[in-house]
Amino acid sequence: MTAVLTGIGGFLPPKAVTNDDLSRTLDTSDEWIRTRTGIRARRMVSDGLSTGSLAVEAGARAMRSAGVTGVDAVVVATTSPERLCPAVAPEVASRLGLGTVAAFDLTSACSGFLYGLATAAGLIDSGTADTVLFIGSEAFTTLVNQEDRATAPIFGDGAGAVVLRRGEPDEPGALGPFDLGSDGALADLLAIPAGGSRQRSADAGLGHGTVPTADWYLRMEGRPLYTQAVERMTQSALAVLKRADWPVADVDWFAGHQANLRIVRAVAEELELCEERVAVNIDRVGNTLAASVPLLLNDYAARGALRAGQRVLLSAFGAGLSWGSTVLVWPEIQAEPIN
Repeated sequence: MTAVLTGIGGFLPPKAVTNDDLSRTLDTSDEWIRTRTGIRARRMVSDGLSTGSLAVEAGARAMRSAGVTGVDAVVVATTSPERLCPAVAPEVASRLGLGTVAAFDLTSACSGFLYGLATAAGLIDSGTADTVLFIGSEAFTTLVNQEDRATAPIFGDGAGAVVLRRGEPDEPGALGPFDLGSDGALADLLAIPAGGSRQRSADAGLGHGTVPTADWYLRMEGRPLYTQAVERMTQSALAVLKRADWPVADVDWFAGHQANLRIVRAVAEELELCEERVAVNIDRVGNTLAASVPLLLNDYAARGALRAGQRVLLSAFGAGLSWGSTVLVWPEIQAEPIN
């Protein structure tokens, strides 16, 4: 038995921020952002919306898609938690009316959806759960310095969710083999220095006022990250295709993490996949980290571009550094259009 995708849902906060909006406060322009990232607009939390509330909305839609009112476990992947403690997943489960089911968070930044899929599949494979609601949810713009032209235009907020059930390995929706990897030696290429135990221990007794303001926000080394992302996603995708015994020519859709349009296209080129088979929605939502891939899948499924029986390759890369890939044959499921 294995984990089978049986429902999907997504949610975006209502506040839309265009490149022109950003250019009013940043030394940037719509053309500068579009040519470097492929992004035209993104959604941002406001009015009290946060990671948990986004997760609840996406999770409810995924459960409706799957036709279920209960699950055995809830897993939330996020790098923008509600609080450092406790995890948000138990609260999400409670707000969804799921009772006292197992619920926990995991953190793997932009690779969170792939790591979370593997974790949720493990719960099912081990017999711990028959059904799992897995949600990637991010309010990451709250951790980005909105005065930093290198990072502020890139990120957006949102949540994407899937329901997995126990099923047969040869049925549509069954998750294929996984390829996961990391390189912690390069962790500082994408990091938020302050807020964790390392900074708190070093500054013990000095107070938060001694920490430079910039340390509370994301730092990114763009050029080396680009190289690493293309190399690692390509290698991971090829590895999982080999394990699944799928020729690249059999892939109908490449659903890569939406970090940067140039990265997605470069990976597709390395894989020798034509542009028509590359799924893209970064132009409208930006980089939503762990929510990126499920939002992309929901988007394409809801408008009929992603159809039952099509072969899908999933791959992501993010902070850690971390990366992962898997494959599946898309099942017959209904997806609600994302707001």
